[in-house]
Amino acid sequence: MTHTPDITRPPRDMIDALKEIGAATVSGTLGHMGFRNPHMVGPVPQTRGKSIVGPALTLQFLPQRPDLFTEGEYADPETQLHRHVLYHVQEGDVVVVDARSDMSSGVFGDMMSTYFKGRGGAGIVIDGCMRDRPNVEKLDLPLWLRGWTPNYHVQTGIYPNAVNVPIACGGVTVIPGDIIVADDDGVVVLPVAMAPKVIEESQKHHDWEEFSRAKLMEGGSLQRYYPLHDDARTEYEEWRKMHRLGTI
Repeated sequence: MTHTPDITRPPRDMIDALKEIGAATVSGTLGHMGFRNPHMVGPVPQTRGKSIVGPALTLQFLPQRPDLFTEGEYADPETQLHRHVLYHVQEGDVVVVDARSDMSSGVFGDMMSTYFKGRGGAGIVIDGCMRDRPNVEKLDLPLWLRGWTPNYHVQTGIYPNAVNVPIACGGVTVIPGDIIVADDDGVVVLPVAMAPKVIEESQKHHDWEEFSRAKLMEGGSLQRYYPLHDDARTEYEEWRKMHRLGTI
């Protein structure tokens, strides 16, 4: 029987705190912390208005090679590793797939996606394609993909090689259990060890941006309010104090 490892999931309160922060803010905060480009290039939102935060289950594809892979091996469904990554899905998990930017193999289709949703998965990210678009869209799953194809997952030049191993997806290294933050801006990878600092810094950023947005809407000076100038710091602190007390 095929065995694949599970992941270590981050604390629930960490995930919940990150749900209040968008991908752009997380990416910018990570940039200031030395993670210069945590954004995946390639997978784009297929279901506008959706946002997810959750730990990554990973699936790695490799180019097909006749001495390592023949489609005949797939006569037994339980040898299909793309199934096994789904067996690990718990509520809130995100499946992240390195499909090598392949535009002609559909990693998952209707039935696999239905199973994923039934398990409580949060969303799917693929540096590649899915299939069965009309039926998959009925599931209303949050998806970030390169595109769609009618082909099945091993029909052309790639095959699934490993589950829950480090992968590259959209040019970013993803370690199993990393936190995926995704919305209409795209997909960002957040290492768990960096998450507490990101939450702390992002909250500060969110607060002064909310203040600055209000001031700019009133016609305030861009030089004074974005980014927040030191001369406006006292004004901001007064606003923040009143805001916390619910008086504005």
